[in-house]
Amino acid sequence: MKKQLIILVITLIAINGFSQDVNTFFSKADAFFKTNVSNGKVAYDKIHSNQNALNEVLKLAEGISVSKDDAKTYQAFWINAYNLSVIKGIIDKYPTNSPLDNAGFFDKTKHSLGGEKIVLNDIEHKLLRAQFNDARFHFVLVCGALGCPPLINKAYLPNTLDAQMDTQTKIALNGTFLRVNTKKKRVQASQIMEWYKSDFTMKGTKEIDFINKYREEKIPNNFKISYFPYDWKVNKQ
Repeated sequence: MKKQLIILVITLIAINGFSQDVNTFFSKADAFFKTNVSNGKVAYDKIHSNQNALNEVLKLAEGISVSKDDAKTYQAFWINAYNLSVIKGIIDKYPTNSPLDNAGFFDKTKHSLGGEKIVLNDIEHKLLRAQFNDARFHFVLVCGALGCPPLINKAYLPNTLDAQMDTQTKIALNGTFLRVNTKKKRVQASQIMEWYKSDFTMKGTKEIDFINKYREEKIPNNFKISYFPYDWKVNKQ
């Protein structure tokens, strides 16, 4: 009985410790985004001149281990970790005109996050897209370029994650992600919708069906869809 009690106490301490760590991470990430992001753009000059806050929040992220069983905490952690690491990648090579100017930015450069060394592509494709069938990830993972959806100036949090993902998807699909030409009965979409077409056509739905789920002004089903080139210039203030 005494042994079981000791195990229970150790477990509760471990859970409480994790909760404090991950909540501190979310809190510091939130403060960082609020201070350095405005209208979807990042204050890279300011961050580059003082990198303490960025390094501090990423140091926290390095030691946090999140379980997929707690899906909302897991997703919120990795979305924030991805967006912070993109900023860190740009700062490490700053000044730079585009993330693509730096070889291996997405597929070779490793970041210490969640107890492992991981590249950005693996966060997006293996930890998030492969585990959860949710096309909304494309509107919250921000790759540091103007062609990306706008970066919000707050952290994604487990208890508000669904609403935040919905909001960002709506902003993109009612904004610069789409160009609608009613006369020609056509719609041009961001190349993200071309590159990841399978994510937007899951369960036999069409891309326009996905778009209309979040659009205020619906697009007729007979409109043809094409894609405009992605703008890889850095999303600098």
